[in-house]
Amino acid sequence: MPELPDIEVYVDRLRSLLAGRTLERVRLATPFLLRSVDPPVTAVEGRRVAGVRRIGKRIVLEVDGDLFLVLHLMIAGRLQWRGPGAAIPARIGAAAFDFENGTLLFTEAGTKKRASLHVVRGAAALREHDPGGIEVLSSDLAGFRAALAREVHTLKRALTDPRLFSGIGNAYSDEILHRARLSPFARTDGLSPGESERLWTAARDVLGEWSARLQSEPGFPERVTAFRPGMAVHGRYRKPCPVCGSPVRRIVYADNEMNYCATCQTEGRLLADRSLSRLLKDDWPRHR
Repeated sequence: MPELPDIEVYVDRLRSLLAGRTLERVRLATPFLLRSVDPPVTAVEGRRVAGVRRIGKRIVLEVDGDLFLVLHLMIAGRLQWRGPGAAIPARIGAAAFDFENGTLLFTEAGTKKRASLHVVRGAAALREHDPGGIEVLSSDLAGFRAALAREVHTLKRALTDPRLFSGIGNAYSDEILHRARLSPFARTDGLSPGESERLWTAARDVLGEWSARLQSEPGFPERVTAFRPGMAVHGRYRKPCPVCGSPVRRIVYADNEMNYCATCQTEGRLLADRSLSRLLKDDWPRHR
């Protein structure tokens, strides 16, 4: 699932391409994508794009007339920028947004159609799509601690809960917890003041560093992935931890997995899948 650093790159590139441009037409390739009825999607056609922003993991195109297109990529949704009138790709194509200077394609791989498009009118309707999590990069330590204290969860679940923290998912939570040297299954109500400060610092550093790194790559982001070279633990099962050299471990549950370093994060203890099955069922990160 594209997370804060990836979404910010999309927003930056779309802002430069679309701000002030007229959305000429919306073409839908699948009935599963559009999740709203009123206003109709045709209401945005022929209107100027006034801005592009991020709400959590959602991309919002603001168009004249107090209308908003809310794109939620979920796990397999991606965006492509092509020439004017570009065809919607077979099998993975979901929608196309036509502009004079090009076409924004919305694709979704796989059979589980989770990506969505909403058309809403007014700021109040737009706020309904905001899960409410704080922006870690602009939060202070007190605000971060307050968000952690709202509910008792594992750190992995808390970091990926969009009601608590905005834009963090499975990949970057793994990286944050490794940087903070904390177990993914440590509880939010059991952190010392020093540990919570370490987690806050790690979250800001990881998200800031990866946002800057991805922003420095030229062109429109065509290969958005949760598995990137340079990550410390996520997607690096059995590879050496860049800090201590121990093999990176993983826990798999259903369609999910998390990666961690036992030496750096759990005092050498291996977190066995079977012994954690009940905990995973009750406290595994949710996709939102």
